[in-house]
Amino acid sequence: MTLPTGEQLVLETSTSSGELTAVVTTVAAGLRALSLDGIELVPTFGEDRTPPAAAGIVLAPWPNRIRDGRWSHDGVDHQLAITEPALGNAIHGLLRFTEYRVVAQDRDSVTLEATIFPQTGYPFLIETAVHYELVSDGLRVTHRLENVGAEAAPVALGTHPYVKIGGVPTAELELRIEADSHIEVDERKLPTGEVPVDGTPWDLRDGRRVGELSLDDAFGELASDEDGVIEHVLTAPDGRSVAVWADDDFAYVQAYTTDRFPGEELAIAIEPMTAPAEAFNSGRGLRWLGPGEQWELSWGIRFRGFTAD
Repeated sequence: MTLPTGEQLVLETSTSSGELTAVVTTVAAGLRALSLDGIELVPTFGEDRTPPAAAGIVLAPWPNRIRDGRWSHDGVDHQLAITEPALGNAIHGLLRFTEYRVVAQDRDSVTLEATIFPQTGYPFLIETAVHYELVSDGLRVTHRLENVGAEAAPVALGTHPYVKIGGVPTAELELRIEADSHIEVDERKLPTGEVPVDGTPWDLRDGRRVGELSLDDAFGELASDEDGVIEHVLTAPDGRSVAVWADDDFAYVQAYTTDRFPGEELAIAIEPMTAPAEAFNSGRGLRWLGPGEQWELSWGIRFRGFTAD
């Protein structure tokens, strides 16, 4: 039977906190499920449907939006397909509905690859790989992009995980986003400026209840630790937490709340991004890979405070 998200790749490992399980899909190299001793750490969805609200997918060669799908470089205009018709934008890259190839799989890890072929609006050839691995405190995801074409190519990367702590209403979780600036947008959700979060409703550095927030917002000037790791955290009233972490290549993060995720009264996505919306036009966070050049970067989901039954 062919499923809308392709093959379902089940990963399993034992940790001191219990049995950790994930389901990765070949379509969009998506994360469909992650649980610890049956406690969901991401909201899952049926294997017989497409990912709701882009749940768990990889966003390449750009995350977020490009206004009118248009961008220019060196005097050449490019027109991408409009994939967000309601707002007239090109959104979330070119691999959202692509089936990746499984090139390696063990009990606790899997590596998938997909090619971005030259096409309308993006005349470049990029090989991509995604490696999912269950580790002692959660999930580690490593991406590799390689320009196998003959000219320099613009790339940016994002990912779209939703996170939760099963058994605790998401509205009761406290969200902490380690960001010093908020990206303001227009009615088409495209950037108009960036402002400090100090004294604004967007200052989430000390944490706020998710139920108090309505978010579809990007943040910049992210704080990292001495190892260059950025972390954004959801904490339950009992002290357990789930964090989305990323290396410092992911200089931006998008937070999104919705009451339309199937089976969830409220869901939240915490989306690491190497660039904000409109990066192909603004150049912010955009990386140009030369022929033969590779880029490798990582993010993950980390749990704390959970004990085995």
